[in-house]
Amino acid sequence: MPRKAKPGKKYKLKTHKATSKRFRLTGSGTLVRTKGGKSHLRRRTSDRTKLLLSEMVPVKGRKYIKRIKRLAPNMEK
Repeated sequence: MPRKAKPGKKYKLKTHKATSKRFRLTGSGTLVRTKGGKSHLRRRTSDRTKLLLSEMVPVKGRKYIKRIKRLAPNMEK
C-alpha cells in the first residue's frame, strides 16, 4: 500500500527521458530538435541528404514548445 504524502511536501518533478534525449535548449533559449530517419535504410540516399539529416532544427509552434518544457522541466535555464 503506498504511503500518504506528508502535508506541505511537494512531489519531485521527473524528467521524461525520451524528450530530454531528443531536444536541446540553446544558449539563446531556442528549443531545437534532431531530425528523424538517420538509423537505417539510407543506402540509396544521397550524401548531401544524409549530411542535412545531422542538423538541428528549431521547434516551431507554441503548443509543442510548451509540451516539451512540461515533459522536461529541468532542461530550462
